[in-house]
Parts: sequence; structure tokens; C-alpha cells
Amino acid sequence: MKPGSFGRRPADLPPDEFVAHNGFHAETGVNTPLSSADSAGLKEQVRSILLSRIDAAAAGRMKRSDLQTETIRMVNEIATEARVQLNQREEFLLANELVDDMVGLGPLEPLLADDHVTDILANGPFDVYVERHGKLEKTQLQFRDAAHLHHIAQRIASAIGRRIDESSPMVDARLADGSRVNIVLPPLVLNGGTISIRKFSRKEITLDIMTAYGNLSAPMARFLEIAARARLNILISGGTGSGKTTLLNAMSRLIDRRERIITIEDAVELRLQQPHVVQMETRMASVEGTGRIVQRDLLRNALRMRPDRIIVGEVRGEEAFDMLQAMNTGHDGSMSTIHANSPRDAIHRLENMVLMGSVNLPLRAIRSQIGSAVDLIIQIERMRDGVRRIQKIVEIVGMEDDVITVQDVFAFEHQGEAHNGAIQGRFEALGLRPHCTARAAEFGLERRLLETVGIGG
Repeated sequence: MKPGSFGRRPADLPPDEFVAHNGFHAETGVNTPLSSADSAGLKEQVRSILLSRIDAAAAGRMKRSDLQTETIRMVNEIATEARVQLNQREEFLLANELVDDMVGLGPLEPLLADDHVTDILANGPFDVYVERHGKLEKTQLQFRDAAHLHHIAQRIASAIGRRIDESSPMVDARLADGSRVNIVLPPLVLNGGTISIRKFSRKEITLDIMTAYGNLSAPMARFLEIAARARLNILISGGTGSGKTTLLNAMSRLIDRRERIITIEDAVELRLQQPHVVQMETRMASVEGTGRIVQRDLLRNALRMRPDRIIVGEVRGEEAFDMLQAMNTGHDGSMSTIHANSPRDAIHRLENMVLMGSVNLPLRAIRSQIGSAVDLIIQIERMRDGVRRIQKIVEIVGMEDDVITVQDVFAFEHQGEAHNGAIQGRFEALGLRPHCTARAAEFGLERRLLETVGIGG
């Protein structure tokens, strides 16, 4: 579509399909001349007249660059006609805001383009917060009102074929770039509506990059590389926003390119570089309440797809039982994440999830399944200074009576806090011979493993 084709004029369209020049509506005959109010009011009137001239459907089909150019032209034209004094910068900013409203996320659009922002949290139309470098801060950005927020929310929902309104006031969605969105509207919230976005990182994160950022030490990175190459089953544990998915993404890059990998996620976030990857995503129920497909369904189907490894973005329910079954039946090297505050807590949560799906299974049998299926638990935490650090790397070594036994391989030793609030400490190998040494030996990695944990050959 050529630039200029989305602006509707009397000369171009039949009388019943246009809003006429200079703000005169063909159907109602209402004139909307611009007043000489303050600058903000004048800009708002320019905005209103421009929106009345736009064919929204045509605008939605244009390239953003073409739409931007045409919108700037029309803003300049309207401002000239109405004798509104807008300088070039003001015209550009107003046009940019309008384009964001038409095809983007309104005032949130600049935050999506900011690589330093990891989370965007709109608590109603006038309070927009972001997380930068691990810390929350309030921005100056605002929606015009609650109706503006609802409009953006509805655009997000409609893009994935969902509806959000008073009868269905909550939705999970995914933006085109993969970022996760949660929306809650009244009457479930009292502040006019909330939009929470967990951004999809554009950067390719590797363990080397995470080491440079201080998320882990070089020996820990080497140990995790060996664990991936030796096909250990790994569970990454941590709280919300602790960096679990980022670490899972980094570790997935270590998988052999010849392997067939099946990924299962609620919203696709993993970016695997291997050529033989099948990414599967759950589906919410339709408005009629049908068609829901959960992770357990996908996991069971994945077992019929001849996977070498299965990666579950986050295990959170009944699918835990099927994941353990897969790990115990030849799908070594599988990985997942879990919400938990410690490795031991992660084990207890896994037990409870299996009980949700298999109520008749004895607790000892569940613990035996976990003990034989999971090899490593990596605990990661976002600390007070905003830095995400691996707190522990723990091996599951077996069972003693009815208790799953573990041993620490690496741990972060907290040593204090600097005057600027930065956490001080060091990552330490605990000097124990890893339980996975025999597995590493099968892949010719035993010597390197022992050197990595600091106990020599």
C-alpha cells in the first residue's frame, strides 16, 4: 500500500464513508474548529482531527515506516490549516504517538524498544513502572485515560484471537517479539486496568556473557557445559524474575546440533540455535470454554515424536509426572525450570505436582522417581542489588530411607555489601567429588570435570 492511501478525503470517497476536511463530519454536519487553547489542548485537537481522517484498516496494513511518514505529513497539514504552532520536533513526537496508538502499544511502545527494560508494569493508566538492571522505577509515561489503556489491551488480545472485556477481564498473551503479557481489567482490579509485560530479550545470552555479568563463575560455567554435554537432567529453580529462562536459554545453546529437541512452553521464549527443534506451545480455552491444550497434553504427545531431549519451559502442575517419566525412559539431557526458593523446596514442589497428577502413587515411589530422574538442581536468585546470581548447584545423589539426598557442588558465599549497595561475595567449588563423574567419563569428560571442581584427577 502506498503512503497516503490511508488518509480519507471528500474527493476520494463517497460521502457516507469519510470524515471531511477541516474536521467537518459529512453525516452529522458538526464543525470542529481548533480553539486557541493551551498547547496541550491544541495538540489533542490536532490528534482528534487526524484520527477522524484515517482509515484504520488501511493504516494497519501499511509498513510502520510508511505510516510514520504519512502521519507526519498529515499532522503538518492539519496544524497549518488550523494555524496551530507546532515545531518540527513536536510534529514528529505527536505523529509518533499516533502511530504507536494505531499499530503499537501506545505509551508503552518506547519501553519495548529499550533493551535495558526487562519488565513493564502499568498499574492503571497513570502509573507505569519498569524494571531496569534488576530494580523497579516509575516512569513519566502515561495513558490518556482508562479507555486508552482498555483500547491497547483489546488490541493485544485480538491479535491472538482472544477477547477481553467485563465478561472476560483477564488474559495471558504473547506479543509478536515473544514478550509475555498479562492483562487484568475491571471489575477484577480497581485502578482502571493493569498490563504486565515480561520482555523477550533480543540479545543472545551465553554462559560466557553471564559469567562476565557476574551471574556465575567461570568454573561454574564449565561445569554446566559438561553437564549439558554429558546429558544430565537439569532443573533450574528460582523465584519470579530470577533469570531461570535466561539461564535455560544459555544452557540450551550447549546441546549437540545433531540432536532432535522438543520444547514445551506456555508462551514460546526459548531461542534454540540447533537446526532440529520443534517448539510447542499450550493453548488457552476459547471464549466458549473449549479447545484448551495444557503442557501435560503436549508432553505426552512429545514422547511420540522421537525426541532426543525434551525441554519444558516451566513445570508447574500435573505434567511433572510425565516429565519425570520421560527423564527415566531414555530422554537424558532434558531440562526445565521450577518456581522455588531453594533446591530442597524445589524437590518438595515437584513431589506435590506429581501428587496432583497421580494421587494414588505412594510418596516413597514419587521420591524414588525424582531421585532417579533429576541429576542437577541449579538455584538462581535476583539479589538486593538487582544482579541475578546462581546461589547453588546441587546434585541429587539418591535416597536414604524415604529422603532424597543431595550434595552441593558450587555455592555463592555472601561476604557483605559495598557502600553503593552492590552485594559482595564469591562463587566457590565445595571440593566434593561430583556424583556425575561416572556419567562424565562416558563422554570423555571426567578429567575436565574433576579439574573444574578443583579436586584434580
